[in-house]
Amino acid sequence: MTQLSDLDRRILAALQKDASGSMQDLARATNSSPATCWRRLKALEDRGVIGPPVRHVDPAAVGLGMDAFVQVRMKSQDGAARAGFQRAMEAEPSITEVYSISGEWDYLLHLIVRDIADLEDILMRRVLEHPNVAGTATMFVLRRIKRSWEVPVSL
Repeated sequence: MTQLSDLDRRILAALQKDASGSMQDLARATNSSPATCWRRLKALEDRGVIGPPVRHVDPAAVGLGMDAFVQVRMKSQDGAARAGFQRAMEAEPSITEVYSISGEWDYLLHLIVRDIADLEDILMRRVLEHPNVAGTATMFVLRRIKRSWEVPVSL
């Protein structure tokens, strides 16, 4: 685990709210100087605490109106089977998140698609046709209540 100073935590909290501002804006938000913020930001990047800046896209605004979660049970738990499945899921852009989970299911997939036809195509073509998949269960999102990419880094 990386040790974070109070300033590092303030910088991370500020960037997670809005990373579009200038270094001067970040310094003002964290009660620091622009030079200090820049050095700390570079150090956080170099240590792998933060990645490159990105802009989040509203799925509905680009015609992707359906979210679904798919639980996956594997036929085999051996390393090669799991690695092959993971590679196949990473190759599908509509599968936005893949989690290895505990319990009766092995994986949880988050899909963002246009509609039920897209979902069916991905499930049939990518997920269920995979040779190591034993079965799936799908849950449709009726309404997104909260979505946050912020990691709680409070002091």
